[in-house]
Amino acid sequence: MNKPSNRQGKPRRQPVFPIIAERFLPYLMRMKNWLRWGAATVIIFLLVMAGTLIYLRTQSLPVAAISQTSQMVDLQGNVIDTFHAGENRRSVQLSDISHHVIEATIAIEDRRFYDHRGFDMKGMARAVMVNVQSFSARQGASTLTQQLARNLYLTHERTWQRKMKEAMYTVQLEMRYSKDEILGMYLNQIYYGHGSYGIEAAAMMYFNKHASELSLAESAMLAGIPKGPKYYSPYLNMKNAKDRQLTILQAMLEGGSITAEQADAAYAEVLHFQSLGSGEQEGFAPYFRDYIRYIAVDKLGIQEQLLNEGGITIYTTLDPAAQSKAEEVLAEGIPESSEQQAALIAIDPRNGYIKAMVGGRNYKKNQYNRVFAKTRQPGSSFKPFLYLTALQSGFMTPISRFKSEPTVFTYDEGRKNYEPHNYGDKYLNELIGMRQAIASSDNIYAVNTIMTVGADKVIETAKKLGIDSPMKPVPSLALGTFPISPFEMASAFGTFANGGVHVEPIAILRIEDRKGQVLYEAERKSEQALTSAEAYVMTSLMQSVFEEGGTAFRVSSIIKRPVAGKTGTTPTDAWLVGYTPELATAVWVGYDKDRKLTVAEAYRAAPMFAKFTEGALAAIPPKMFPIPEGVVNVYIDPTSGKLAEGSCPNRKLESFLAGTEPTEVCGEPASAEENGETKDGAKAAGRHSWWSDLKRWWTD
Repeated sequence: MNKPSNRQGKPRRQPVFPIIAERFLPYLMRMKNWLRWGAATVIIFLLVMAGTLIYLRTQSLPVAAISQTSQMVDLQGNVIDTFHAGENRRSVQLSDISHHVIEATIAIEDRRFYDHRGFDMKGMARAVMVNVQSFSARQGASTLTQQLARNLYLTHERTWQRKMKEAMYTVQLEMRYSKDEILGMYLNQIYYGHGSYGIEAAAMMYFNKHASELSLAESAMLAGIPKGPKYYSPYLNMKNAKDRQLTILQAMLEGGSITAEQADAAYAEVLHFQSLGSGEQEGFAPYFRDYIRYIAVDKLGIQEQLLNEGGITIYTTLDPAAQSKAEEVLAEGIPESSEQQAALIAIDPRNGYIKAMVGGRNYKKNQYNRVFAKTRQPGSSFKPFLYLTALQSGFMTPISRFKSEPTVFTYDEGRKNYEPHNYGDKYLNELIGMRQAIASSDNIYAVNTIMTVGADKVIETAKKLGIDSPMKPVPSLALGTFPISPFEMASAFGTFANGGVHVEPIAILRIEDRKGQVLYEAERKSEQALTSAEAYVMTSLMQSVFEEGGTAFRVSSIIKRPVAGKTGTTPTDAWLVGYTPELATAVWVGYDKDRKLTVAEAYRAAPMFAKFTEGALAAIPPKMFPIPEGVVNVYIDPTSGKLAEGSCPNRKLESFLAGTEPTEVCGEPASAEENGETKDGAKAAGRHSWWSDLKRWWTD
């Protein structure tokens, strides 16, 4: 066959492209198919990814069962204790976390946190290189979002199923929340060791600070703990903790969030850690804390689970300064080696707020709260209810007199006899009035009084003032032989301090859930139990207890303000219940097993009351008890009980309910100025009383 030729007769060349096409066409066809399949695969992949993202966006994240620590705060809003079920956890806003904590956490855990969408590819590649070079898993690449997903919804088992779920939840978290929200959730959820979850709980446990108050050094120390809560705990291994702190400070320096000078200063700073102590922490005001739990759960119906895991906040009436003073005086008032017990309860009579509560000397050894013990006899501290009944009856006034001498009383229509005795069998063997009977705590006068006014009436009066314990209408009631709790006594005496208005004691002001919604808010419950004039006359009489001749006179030098009250002593119990215009307090001392008190042991109640009252009110200026309408203050002769004129040898100012003051006169009339009259002849008894009381208080 002849080859093709051109016009010159030369052989014609065969075209190159057809030859190449012929040779490579099969390959090109196959590549075309590959491109088709590749494009289709990419499209399918993108569709699957889009569908997956749409699916994940429509799906709800699992419910994360994260318990939140509930907290109890005082009147100033300070956290004084927490409630939790094993996990101490308290959430706060990201804005309430120190920027040092945020910067330290990002620097050491996920420096590209704000640049990735849940997975840090560069971090993964870097971790792979490090691990390959070291032939070990030295460096992880989990982002903060991945850690959050794992800690919120998954276990820490190493399986492919868990990894797949972690990836899915990571994507969902990034789709649903902003970076700040994710970071806030992480810092509130991560474990910082020793039972503390979240940065707020950790800051309080390690440094007794809020998360917002943490310094650079403290933040770098805490940020290092989650990697190994035991290995990097400053309580367990300070060297490891400091090495980790240095690593974090260097990471922050490399990231540009701090300077070299700041890093050096933070590393050199000596940190002051809270003492973990041994065993369960007692906390501040533990008896009060238990009472709050009782009120919240048993009285207000707050569920135990909500209290322990719901992150609620309970706002209480506790005054931290008063509480600290109460714990101090009880700790110092009884020798450490003694088995004698004590209790103190203080209430603001104006609003019923419980300001301080100590139910015993050592909560760790014995959690029984003696403030509410209805097994202790109040003794003579019960007598003010008796004398109030006498004043209200119209049968007696402050100058009504009985003879202080051994006496046998007959009652129950002559079928029974009752023979009381004065303390130490000491009698004045003369007629005495109500003021002297209260000051010296004369038992004969008290029984004469209850026989005059009737025991049933005394019980009615006591109940109006807040005494709920059972009592029987017998003559011994006058001497406080029926048990009453210190809580009831303080509440009832507060009625005298508050001008006759009894306010029901309050410990919880309100309860809020973790979102700030109010679950409970207290309502003030008050009742006019007696007139303001009756309350003042009783207060005037009880002030004598702290004056010369009174059973609490020896502590009068401690209290530098007007005060009224009553002591009480039985063979097994000793009391001082008293008040100022701002604070009503009951102090009890005794033994849990009814062991008899020595004289020295019985005398410990009064100094505790005095030191507490003065210390708790140290920042409050002394205030006089206001004299209300319906009170008449006149000079009397204490011997005869008559009105004392100028020539009467003895003159003493006494308070009476208007219309019950004496009319008989001792001595000759004095001048208008001596008799306390104004220029127009009007009696200025109220002003006379105020000036006299002020001079007497100032002199004492």
